[in-house]
Amino acid sequence: MVEHAFKQASEEGQSTDSIETLRRRWSAAKSSGMADELLRNVARTILDEQDAVTLRSLDSSREPSSLDHILALCTLPEVPTGGKGISPDVLADRIAGGWLGRAAGCLLGKPVEKTPRAGIEELLRSNDSWPLKAYITEKGIPDHLLKKYPWNRHYGRESLRENIVCMTEDDDLNYAMVNLSVVESAGADFTTEHIAQAWLTMVPVLSTFTAERVAYVNLLDGVEPPFTAIRRNPYREWIGAQIRSDVFGWISPGDPRGAACLAFRDARLSHVRNGIYGEMFVAAMLAQACVSDEPRVVVETALKVVPPASRLAESIRFVLALPEQESSWPSAVDRLEERYGHYHWVHAINNAALVVAALLYGRGDFERSICNVVMGGWDTDSNGATVGSVAGTMLGRSRLPDAWIAPLNNRIRTSIKSFDKSALTDLADRTCRVAQHSH
Repeated sequence: MVEHAFKQASEEGQSTDSIETLRRRWSAAKSSGMADELLRNVARTILDEQDAVTLRSLDSSREPSSLDHILALCTLPEVPTGGKGISPDVLADRIAGGWLGRAAGCLLGKPVEKTPRAGIEELLRSNDSWPLKAYITEKGIPDHLLKKYPWNRHYGRESLRENIVCMTEDDDLNYAMVNLSVVESAGADFTTEHIAQAWLTMVPVLSTFTAERVAYVNLLDGVEPPFTAIRRNPYREWIGAQIRSDVFGWISPGDPRGAACLAFRDARLSHVRNGIYGEMFVAAMLAQACVSDEPRVVVETALKVVPPASRLAESIRFVLALPEQESSWPSAVDRLEERYGHYHWVHAINNAALVVAALLYGRGDFERSICNVVMGGWDTDSNGATVGSVAGTMLGRSRLPDAWIAPLNNRIRTSIKSFDKSALTDLADRTCRVAQHSH
């Protein structure tokens, strides 16, 4: 965690001298032979000192973390440009497409989460399933490759083509259910505190990871938002908030700015800067996807809610220009790896760039979009889920390929309180009712 904190501080532009001073102290402590508990105390002290620096620079003019400052930089009109005329039947179809598409894309990427891009290709070429065109199968893969690249231990094997009976549990779907519960009970005026209470009452702590687990523990320690996102949290710009955005987009059809504002209230519990922007951006994409089926329009519209000088905005602009420079998907991913490969494999920025690229190169084709993003590596299940959600929302349930939807058997497993074994279409219907009530 301490090493991640140093890297995060560097990415945020903090002083190299101050980072190196703390790094030397940490190296000296690790090599001193002190007892583990004493070493943990040193780690806490260093993290707290790093947090103090973070707090002083939190609302920079380039990458602010407060909503007022973010919106001051937003170039999207406050009045939504679409959505008022969308019929209830069309909206219901789009939201159902989003839920089912999210599940299918996530399930596709689950077996190879944490497997590097080259490893994914090696596995799939070994049984003639590269390029990817269906759920991943173990059949025909040599034993030595299965040992070299084991399936994801979190239901990876259950997500293989021959074993699929439903959507298995995944945090990429868990938070959509939590947030659905929040907007059902508190409405669109929910607060970050409503989100925090929902986590504590509905989400088992061991079902959380990285920034979410840190924020959860901070809540248990009596820390209040937004400090839950900062205290001893080196994961504050990772992908965690980005995967929690969908419901806010679906209940704001044609209102990407409004969706982004809802997403901000959720994101600030665990993230800052680009971690927040990632959730706002995806929520805005989904709000626009409810009224548009053109990927470039969806992306360009959503980009307007992101501070233009931020690292996330730069990455999205880079991807928007990529199709004119690289015609093939593998070449496009090579370019992304060259430019953003220094980020952790679950960071918000590199994964958001890959998501956008998959949508653009997918050109509205559901299968091509989700397969592209999973073949691209990094956070395969999260990216598969987000691409599946956006593409599924653009197309609607009525236009999704049955080969991807039927294996789900319209059922999802989860440890989220009161949601286990839900029908995905029931979740979509509930979301649609909130959307219609909110607008």
